[in-house]
Formats: sequence, C-alpha cells, structure tokens
Amino acid sequence: ELSGTLAEQRLGALAKDYPELPLHQMKIYLLEGSNRLLGGMSEVSSNRAKRYLEKLGVTVLNNTLVTDFDGTTVRLQNGNAIESKLVIWAAGIKGNIPAGIHRDVVARGNRIKVDRQHKVLGTENIYALGDVAYMETPLYPNGHPQVANVAISQAKNLANNIEYLIASKNDKIIDFEYEDKGSMATVGRHLAVVDVPKPKLHIGGWLAWFIWMGLHLVLILGVKNRIQVFINWVYKYFTYDQSLRLWFKDYNAKSTA
Repeated sequence: ELSGTLAEQRLGALAKDYPELPLHQMKIYLLEGSNRLLGGMSEVSSNRAKRYLEKLGVTVLNNTLVTDFDGTTVRLQNGNAIESKLVIWAAGIKGNIPAGIHRDVVARGNRIKVDRQHKVLGTENIYALGDVAYMETPLYPNGHPQVANVAISQAKNLANNIEYLIASKNDKIIDFEYEDKGSMATVGRHLAVVDVPKPKLHIGGWLAWFIWMGLHLVLILGVKNRIQVFINWVYKYFTYDQSLRLWFKDYNAKSTA
C-alpha cells in the first residue's frame, strides 16, 4: 500500500508541486522477504497486487532481504546493491512488552502468549488483545492476523467474559474463535484486492477499490461524519486535490522552471 501511494504521488502530487524535479529518475523498489506479497491473503490477490504495483512503475523484488544500509547504498543478502539515500522500513509491527511480563511468554514479534480467553499465560487477571496478543488455535496455529477485525472481535469476547466473571456466571465464559469475514488491501487509485472466504471470491481492480472505500465509509461513526467524508472523497476523486498533503520546498534552491 505504501509503495503504491508513493508511486501515485510521483505521478500526481510531486509532479504538480515540484515541476523542477526530474521525477523520471525517481525509482521505487519494494523489497519483500517472502516469496510473495500480502502473505495473509490468497495467492490470486497477491499476484494481482504485484501486477498493479508494476503497472504503477514499482519494481517488486520477492525473496529479497536487506543486510545493510550505509546512508547511500542498500545491500541485499543475494549480493546485489541498490543506490539510494532514502529507505522506508515497513516490515510490520513489533509489540512493546510492559514490565513484569516474563520473557517465556513472549513469542516472535514481541507478541504475548495468551490462552483462548485472552489471559496472559501463567498469570491471573492480566489480558492481552489485538496486535500484541499471540493466541494459537486449530484454525490459526501461528497466531491471528494483526488486523483491526481480530482486535475488535477479541475485545467483544473478553468484555462479555469479564461480565460473566463478575456476575459469577463462569459457565457462560467462552473461548475465542475468530470468524474471518475477509481481507482487503489497496494498491492505488482504482486498484485494490479483496478476498471473501464465504463464498470464496477474489476480487480485484475497480470493484475491489469501491468495496474497500464503501466498507471504510460504513465503519465511520455517525451519519454526519459519513456524509462529510463521502463529500470529501468525491471532491478529491474528481479534482485530484489531496488537501492533507504537506510538502516542504527549499526556497533557496534555484528553479529550473
């Protein structure tokens, strides 16, 4: 998503705000350590996302690991090197473990191991949810995806369980089971991918992009807020005016315009 955004800025906002820059020399590389993009989504959507990025001018390199960056050169594990003064590290998130949590219950990515009722292993009345929680289940033996839907579902389940615990209705406490309602990712304008588990569908392009926008619009709290956001989106769609961007120009530089 980030590389797609940068590619679109190169074609749009940067070209408009910095006409003096030789943007044809700007190269965007996406270095992926695994064998495909969007590992949490289907292979169909992964391949589509790669094609979309390449369509935007992004060079996608799978199975590529970075070993060093000295400020001017990115060195890769395969021995190759890319000359660049700018590297954006977007390799995911890492949990911030609070004091008192034993290292024995910390999994890969600094995620805290919890049981099916969200309780930190080996503790009482200490719970972890969302991205920082690592829960193994038959359907998710390597933990759940670190996405908002999982965190929201876990929060609802834990809230209900705590209410039952307070009311001494322990027999109603249930283990967490995540119901996957699908995954989606945007690559650029009119370019997105959507996976729907039931029925099993893989959607791409225009339709996926509108589905992504529609879902995010529905999730906004309040009718007034939704209307304001919708009007703002429509305006930006037709005018290409991204009012929230903020570019800093060097006014001491000589303009070639």
